Amino acid sequence: MKFIQSLLIILLTCILSACTADPNARQLYKQEIPLEAEIILPEPFETTNAATIKVNLTQDGEKVETPDYVHFEIWKRDGTVKYGMTEARNDGDGQFSLTKGFESEGLYYVQVHASNNGSIIMPTKQFIVGQLSEGDKQALQADAPVTGGHSGGHH
Repeated sequence: MKFIQSLLIILLTCILSACTADPNARQLYKQEIPLEAEIILPEPFETTNAATIKVNLTQDGEKVETPDYVHFEIWKRDGTVKYGMTEARNDGDGQFSLTKGFESEGLYYVQVHASNNGSIIMPTKQFIVGQLSEGDKQALQADAPVTGGHSGGHH
């Protein structure tokens, strides 16, 4: 009986020691360095003039010169206006832009879709073109959720 108990203890010790996590396991997983974006909007937006929306991309403190992609998506809060995904112009030095004219006033959102070295980001920022309608003002006061921002898979 003692022999079986000793054999069982040795066997369990071997099994448990095989299950010990490798202290260097963290190094085996992909280490993602997050991509960061700063969206720059002109003040003020008017319906009569085209305006340029810019984004500065950085990763690990460095400017991103050639990301995998940078697209802008713009839509109006009430869903009446929606501009499709548009590829950004590379202005150099980590800055990308889109020049756009707006035909109607209201509360808009711009979402930047960008990727570099496996990091994907989609920051969104709101802006006002011309004057706000009463519905837009109420939505801002109520902190209404964003509608109509996604057009499905694209990447």
